[in-house]
Amino acid sequence: MSLSKQLYIIISIIFFMIFTGNFIISVKNTKEYLETESITKAQDTATLLGMSLKNLLKDKTNPEIESIINAIANRGFYKEIRLEDSYFSIKDSDLIKNTKDLSIGKWQISNLSIDEKSGNIEELTSVLSMENELNALENLNTENNENQTQNSELENNYIFTPNEKFKNNKNINISFIAKNINGEQVNAKATLTLNKTLVQVTREIKFDYIPQWFINLIPIELEEQASEISDGWQTSAIIYVSANPGDAYAKLYEQAKSASIYAIISFIISIVILFIFVQYILKPLKNLEKLAKNIASGKFGIIKHLPWTTEIKAVAIAFNDMSTKIEAIINRLNNTLENLSKKLSTDDLTALCLKQNFETDMKHMFINKSTGYIFVIKITDLASFAKAHTTSEVNDFIKKFAKILRANKYKNLKTSAYRFFGSEFALIAKDFTYEDAIGFTKQLQKSFEELSIEFNKREIVHIGGTPFNPIGTTPEILQSATQAYEKATLIGPNEFFITDENELSRDMESWRNLIFDIIDSSRFEVNYIGNSKTLNVDEKIVMQEAFTNLKDKDGNNIPIGTFVSIAEKYEKVVDFDKKVIEKVIQHIIINSIKHDISINLSLESINNTAFIAWIKNKIIENKTIAAQLVFSATAYAVAKNVDKFKFFADEIHKCGAKIIIKRFETKFIPLGNLKDFNLDYIRLARDYTCDICKDHSKQSFIESISDLAGLLNIKVLAENVKDDEDMEFLKKYNLYAVSR
Repeated sequence: MSLSKQLYIIISIIFFMIFTGNFIISVKNTKEYLETESITKAQDTATLLGMSLKNLLKDKTNPEIESIINAIANRGFYKEIRLEDSYFSIKDSDLIKNTKDLSIGKWQISNLSIDEKSGNIEELTSVLSMENELNALENLNTENNENQTQNSELENNYIFTPNEKFKNNKNINISFIAKNINGEQVNAKATLTLNKTLVQVTREIKFDYIPQWFINLIPIELEEQASEISDGWQTSAIIYVSANPGDAYAKLYEQAKSASIYAIISFIISIVILFIFVQYILKPLKNLEKLAKNIASGKFGIIKHLPWTTEIKAVAIAFNDMSTKIEAIINRLNNTLENLSKKLSTDDLTALCLKQNFETDMKHMFINKSTGYIFVIKITDLASFAKAHTTSEVNDFIKKFAKILRANKYKNLKTSAYRFFGSEFALIAKDFTYEDAIGFTKQLQKSFEELSIEFNKREIVHIGGTPFNPIGTTPEILQSATQAYEKATLIGPNEFFITDENELSRDMESWRNLIFDIIDSSRFEVNYIGNSKTLNVDEKIVMQEAFTNLKDKDGNNIPIGTFVSIAEKYEKVVDFDKKVIEKVIQHIIINSIKHDISINLSLESINNTAFIAWIKNKIIENKTIAAQLVFSATAYAVAKNVDKFKFFADEIHKCGAKIIIKRFETKFIPLGNLKDFNLDYIRLARDYTCDICKDHSKQSFIESISDLAGLLNIKVLAENVKDDEDMEFLKKYNLYAVSR
């Protein structure tokens, strides 16, 4: 996970924790405040209502009482307002009316009793009716006052005080004794239904726009508040007020919503600011990452604009220092390898190139479809000359002989001289015609005759020449030149023989028909050779090379170099490479191959954009084995068109496949340029490891190139190591694998 993502996650978690904590505390405090405010308001309302209703409760049936309560309740701040009677007034007439034990008549009530579980009943005071009392007050001095008082009807009043368990609309049974004017006494029982609630107004709790989940999540408990209304020394009624939590929920919901919106906006703004800040902070890190990748791939630069952050600046300075030092080490290795490479490819005595360079230059000729002549030149009877002269004289003779080969030019045409071994030399004369070859050979003949006089050696040299055959092989051409040399020895001393171009063995038209038939019908086999094994104890196979086995109509083997050369001439080599790749893919899938397989590609295919598109699709179709496909090109083919090979390598790596340069020689790809290629493998030319146990220069070269490849993350392979002593010696070095 990237550092920026980690920062975003950490900051988001911290922000969420802070917001959640603040949100919970804020909601809790607001909830408690609203509960306190609602309860206080309910208590104040109950008190005010009690004071307002006090005078009206002399007549508890007064409709104005309900009107006042409704007016207050309609404001919506209350869940319930309830006025309850504190006691019930019962008269004798109420008892007589609600009993079935008494007949019609006048009765006098006494000895009332009630179940103690319901409450308590007691007599208030016997009073005269209001009219008789007023008459008595106005006619205190009249003669009829005494009679009226005696005749006035007395009625007892009782007060029933219910207990806490008493419920509205509950029946109570009152037992009493009734006497009539005739002196009859009856034990009677009256059943009264009492309702202690005088007025009750309720409203719904929830407001419509408040979601139910919010109400369920945050419960608000509001206790019912009460105020007693007294009538003198006795409480006549109690007013109960319950606050409506909907109002509190509305305020709490709005506060929570506002806090959430603010938090979301703050979070978004914070993340945007953090993103800008992180990008600014991480930009130097991206530069460091880029530099590290460049160092890993062999590109050594420095960070010019150092970051201002102290810690990152210190790392950048360290990276710059490391890059500079590694570049210096690689440059030293490059110089060492170049010197060793020149030493390995140059004859110490004559300063002419060795046979391995001749073979390499012949490959150039094949790839470039060049024309010219190949000469084999041998000093006649050098052994006898050496016996008759000192070592210094022999060396001086050979040096002057080589100088003639190197110095002779003809018509500004290019020639290259090589010393194979001892007395055997060779020449490559590019773009020579038959006439040019004859003229150049006569020029050499004249120079050698002068050398012959100087060293008093009558028979000094014989020269054989043959035209370069683009559909042949290097051994075949050398054999043809050697045959010409043999003919020259038969002609006479210091003579030459040049083979005519008309003596080429095959007709090009017949070659064309054969090549087309083989490619179109896929009439070839793919074998797998060169088991490259690791140099550890397990000797695990890491790579094989796909090798094409081609035969003509008579069943004779066709040299692959000849086949490819002619296929390129007639633009069929791309089709051939496609068919080889398909066969290799099927081989890996069918046989469940686990190691890598290298596939040789022609220069024409590497440079063909349509082929690159095809091979990318083919790799994607078989992406499970993509990492096992290693596409191979020779060092010379790479050197011929570096930019196109880089493009090809980049496209192949995007698909997950690999790249190898085989027959690697420093004369084609300077070691300083090796870092530009993003390679997976290089396979050294066999001359670098042949007889390495006896050659200190080769040992130094292998050690140096192994170190360099390690710095560039390239795996080095050696090919065709046959000698056991060479194999044991290579195990000392950091090569990845070798093949026998």
